[in-house]
Formats: sequence, structure tokens, C-alpha cells
Amino acid sequence: MTLKIGPYHLDNQLIVAPMAGVTDLPFRQLCRRLGAGLAVSEMLSSNPLVWATEKSMARMDHSSESGIRSVQIAGCEPELMAQAAQFNVERGAQIIDINMGCPAKKVNKKLAGSALLRHPDLVRQILHAVVNAVEVPVTLKIRTGWDPDNRNGVEIAQIAEQSGIAALAVHGRTRQCMYKGEAEYDTIAAIKRSVSIPVIANGDIDSPEKAKFVLDHTGVDGLMIGRPAQGRPWIFREIQHYLATGEHLAPPSLEERKELMTGHLEHLHAFYGDERGMRIARKHVGWYLDNQQQPELRRQFNALDSACAQRDALAGFFEQH
Repeated sequence: MTLKIGPYHLDNQLIVAPMAGVTDLPFRQLCRRLGAGLAVSEMLSSNPLVWATEKSMARMDHSSESGIRSVQIAGCEPELMAQAAQFNVERGAQIIDINMGCPAKKVNKKLAGSALLRHPDLVRQILHAVVNAVEVPVTLKIRTGWDPDNRNGVEIAQIAEQSGIAALAVHGRTRQCMYKGEAEYDTIAAIKRSVSIPVIANGDIDSPEKAKFVLDHTGVDGLMIGRPAQGRPWIFREIQHYLATGEHLAPPSLEERKELMTGHLEHLHAFYGDERGMRIARKHVGWYLDNQQQPELRRQFNALDSACAQRDALAGFFEQH
């Protein structure tokens, strides 16, 4: 089964969740190569004063990007959000995604991210402003509500549909729950039943079996995967294979893991430059090593102070194995 967002037909139902500091260009390209139908960019602020910073410029780089380019923006002022949408479309965005799901305090204290769920009227204003500002499809990511006593995901979903939102992603937790506890698939199912636009489930989808369960239980149109893909970007092809055949795909061989990890490391160094790329590589390689149950090697890798040393260490690891 495929997923359609506006005029775009995705290759499959699997989407890489936007994660600040994680879903940069190298990671998005890797996940798409390994089976994701779409990869959403890191969150970009709607504040034009920060667009010229090194971090924002890297996040806005969509040159040589394969696949459909979906860019997430965050903010609380309708006019600035509309301007941010236009700015990113001019730079290659083919889909604009609005963040109303981030639970981070530094985002919420600015009344952005999931803090907006407490203000449905403002949600409506922002969605109308952005949808009317650009010609490309606009999508929305939310949580089930602000806290367990205020689960208003159905109301927000209906506002989204009325505002012209092309697809809705729902993380199955409230803002207060952060990433704790079980994801609320019953709430996602209720949201799916309340609207006719595509709904994408997010939260704790960490195995092929879980992916099938969530699709069957909620009736959603797609799945969004975030943290389980850290250090395991091949999870997308594993899930896709299982959904298509009911069988498990063999895990990547040691030789393929070497190729994937080495290629990712080199792409990070090339994209950010050696010094910054080295710092960012620590977390990605750390996730890979955690996935391979190598905590001691992760500590050693994090202590390295040059890109060259990182490349040598990774090569040495695979030679030993």
C-alpha cells in the first residue's frame, strides 16, 4: 500500500519522523536508501532572525536531496509561519510540515510545538495562514493532547482537515507524557475515524510486528518512525518486507553494516566539515554501537578528537570482527 500527500505518491507508507539534531541531510538520504518512503527534515524556526545561522543554513540545505523534500517549520505567529513556509518552498521544499508535537520545554515556552494544542483558535489561524501562503501540500504533526486530562487530538484533527491540511501525523502521547509510558493507539484510531485526510501513526513502532499491529489496530494510512531508526536505519526495509510478505528480512551482514556506518560517517564529515561533522558523528556512531552492544567501544569513540581518528577507529572495529 502506498500513501498519497497532495499530488505526491510515496513509495510506501513509512516516514522518517522529523528529529532535531538527527534528521539532517545525510541521515534522511540513508533512511530513504534503506526503505523509507519519505523523510521529514529537522524542525526549522519561523523566526527569520535565525535563518542565517550556521545551524539553520545546514538544515535548509536541500541540494542533491533525493525523493520528496518535506520541511518542518515551528512557531506560534501565523504571519511568521506563513513567511517561513514561503521561504522554504523557494529553497526547494515540496511539502511543508507544521510542528505542533514537539514536547521540549525550550520550544513550548515560546508557545510553539505541542504547547499550541492548548489554543485551538491559534492552531486554526496558523494552519489557515500557512496553507494559504504556499502552493505545496501542508502537513501537520501533533500529539494526542496537552496532558491526559486534555486529549483534544480529535478536535485538532478536525480543525486541520477544515483548514486544508493534506495529511496528519499523530504521536500517541500527550505533551506531559513526553516519551514515557505506552503510546495511545486507541486515541490515534479515534482521530483516524474523525477525519478523511490521511493519518500517520507515530510512537513506539520499533519492530515489523509492531508496525503491522499499529496499522491493523488504528486503521491509519501510514507509519512514522523516529527513535527506533537511530542506529538502525534499516528498520524501514525490515518493516516494508514484513508488511509485504509476512516474513522477516535477514539483518544486515557485518560487511553491509561496515559499508553503511562508514558511508554515513564520511557523509557527515563532508556535509558539516571535519570538526562539526566529528561532533555530530559521535551520537550516530554511538547509536550504531549501542545497537551492536558495544558500550566500551562507544566510550572510546566519543573520546576521539579528530575526524581522521574516527575513520581509523571504525575501520579498526570492523577489522577486529
